[in-house]
Amino acid sequence: MVSEIGFGAWAIGGGAMIGKTAIGWGEADDNESVKAINAALDEGINFFDTADIYGLGHSEKLLGKTIGKNKEVIIATKCGNVSRNDQFTVDYSKEYLVQACEASLKRLQRDVIDYYQLHSAKVNQLEKWECIDAMNLLQQQGKIKYWGLSLPTFDPEAEATFLMEKNIGNGFQLVLNLINQKALPLIKQAAENGYGIIARMPLQFGLLTGKFDAESNFAENDHRKKRLSKEVIEKSSGALEPIFKLCDTYQINKTQLALSYILSYPEVSTIIPGIRTEQHVRDNTSGLIKLDAADMQMIEEYGKNDSAELMELIKSLG
Repeated sequence: MVSEIGFGAWAIGGGAMIGKTAIGWGEADDNESVKAINAALDEGINFFDTADIYGLGHSEKLLGKTIGKNKEVIIATKCGNVSRNDQFTVDYSKEYLVQACEASLKRLQRDVIDYYQLHSAKVNQLEKWECIDAMNLLQQQGKIKYWGLSLPTFDPEAEATFLMEKNIGNGFQLVLNLINQKALPLIKQAAENGYGIIARMPLQFGLLTGKFDAESNFAENDHRKKRLSKEVIEKSSGALEPIFKLCDTYQINKTQLALSYILSYPEVSTIIPGIRTEQHVRDNTSGLIKLDAADMQMIEEYGKNDSAELMELIKSLG
């Protein structure tokens, strides 16, 4: 059983770089991160999602130091994304994944990983079966309890279908938010087949909080500098105006609306907004409601039609 709101631990990894590529969210204060983790526990959050690439291991280390010995906490991590020779690459070989699991266990200060995920494996990598053999072996050895797949941001169906057709794995991590609803067609099917669903990017890197404008700037070691361009921020402001009118209807803010939309799908197991401060914990756990069916339908119609141009722009930026 997992809390409906989880703790997305990418940002607490800090402003890591691979060569000239930012893979973090800018600098993070470890003391503030630890406070946020403890505040999350106080609010009833029991699910923490990280990856070995976040902060090049730093996110896992922080979680290990703070909650690694807490057996009531569920920790999910990911493998397969790698930094080699100042280049971002992937490795889904059986040998590497077994080694990666051992390294993650050490950083997390755990004997077993509750939920282990292939970070972004594509169908051609799954078809080689090495990564699946690795997961099965790690499960047999008692190193992991369950395993799943973190699906592509814009085209999640092929990899999800591969696992479901072969009845392997236990869950999917997928993008679902007010803008990106590409995964909607598969979440019901996945849930019916017994797969847990983690919804990531619920706030589209903070875009859906309404806190950014055309003057917002991001540090060089913050991946949002590339992804949240001025054009994206300006286009989203106008495009989302009809949806954000619901904030007045429900007397909630934009963050609460964005999260409530996702929670209104019963198939979703947990949502993992990025958290790195105590205030983020409060922002992401308060005022959440179930939206009316008519409003859900309106948002889905927007996702099918009105968000197309904005989605293409976001996709073009990576």
